Amino acid sequence: MDFDMLGLKPRLITALDTMGIKDPTPIQRQAIPPALEGRDVLGLAQTGTGKTAAFGLPLVQHLLTGDVRPEKRAARALILAPTRELVNQIAESLDGFIGNSHLKVARVVGGVGINPQIKRLERGVDLLVATPGRLLDLMDRGAVSLTATQFLVLDEADQMLDMGFIHDLRKIAAKLPEARQTMLFSATMPKDMEGLAATYLDRPVRVQVATSGTTADKIEQSIHFIAKAEKPGLLLDLLRGHAGEAALVFARTKHGSDRLAKQLTKAGVEAVAVHGNRSQGQRMRALEAFASGQAPVMVATDVAARGLDIPVVKHVYNYELPNVPETYVHRIGRTARAGREGAAITLCAPDEMGELKDIERILKREIPVASGRRWSPSQEEAKPKRGGGGGRRGGGQRSGGGGRPQANKPGGPKPGGQRPGSGNRRRRPRKSA
Repeated sequence: MDFDMLGLKPRLITALDTMGIKDPTPIQRQAIPPALEGRDVLGLAQTGTGKTAAFGLPLVQHLLTGDVRPEKRAARALILAPTRELVNQIAESLDGFIGNSHLKVARVVGGVGINPQIKRLERGVDLLVATPGRLLDLMDRGAVSLTATQFLVLDEADQMLDMGFIHDLRKIAAKLPEARQTMLFSATMPKDMEGLAATYLDRPVRVQVATSGTTADKIEQSIHFIAKAEKPGLLLDLLRGHAGEAALVFARTKHGSDRLAKQLTKAGVEAVAVHGNRSQGQRMRALEAFASGQAPVMVATDVAARGLDIPVVKHVYNYELPNVPETYVHRIGRTARAGREGAAITLCAPDEMGELKDIERILKREIPVASGRRWSPSQEEAKPKRGGGGGRRGGGQRSGGGGRPQANKPGGPKPGGQRPGSGNRRRRPRKSA
């Protein structure tokens, strides 16, 4: 099936040709036709499957119809995403879709000056791409109004829940017209997502290209059962085994990410760290160094890595297992993007067997063992008491081997966690297509 068979206008197909996009992906084939009809859409697809075009192309086509211009300080369409990086990537794709048309795209994110964003919104925009927190700041200042917003997109919705944006989403939704078209896209469908979908969507068309909780077929998964103190040496050996190839290493904490990146670099493997404490400029420089190959290893926390779309990633390492099993799916989805192949390698210490069991439960299979043996219950290290966090796993033991690491070997980071939100049901009248 070609893009013209999906109902897209010739000018959009020309724009796609210019961008080198020839054939629609499965999520695009399923989502674009109902979205063009004005239907609400619930899209379930892994990262790297072309979700941005699945909602972006219908939005642009709707907005190109007629010669309607945005009102002052207004946005005709709003796209919400959890991270600055994802906002920037979505906006860049939209710029390619609109070509030289009259449509205007604006992006608003935290971590940068707010005054230039206020000035950018004064004349109104057609497509506004935003993180929830910064958008609320602008709304509180009267810099943007959503009363004329006809279209809403929630991208990586499950990650916005994980990051605690549920209250921000509710405040934003309260300012939107009841009659609108809404599209919600997510890689996983935890229970909280059901409530969110019921709140924002009206009789949606559900499109799904992979079972929620599954991982891409082209990702080769493996696991090493290893003592915590031995993780640094094994990670270094594995990274040296594919020197020069892009690898993304997941740590649980900001401090742990910094420490691990510094010690990898000291051992001769150039690495950068990306986490929430880094400024926007620092994050962008780290991403550029990673994408260019100057630093082939990036050590990141889950929050910082959400929304990253870097096709060059060939290897994903779970240096520490995530507290939330669905996060594993997101982590390894950073590789094998756009049909490429990739590898996901997990390092599991005895005290992480609970996390591993939760992950394999949602995968509905065991991860193939590359080395070591599965830890038995008697071998599992004592864990700290569970804390709060809405039922999610709490902290976990501090890692790093409890002593001085061997020469030229990095130390391990420390664990941490996020708390998800939840959604409430809201009914609204049906908007005509």
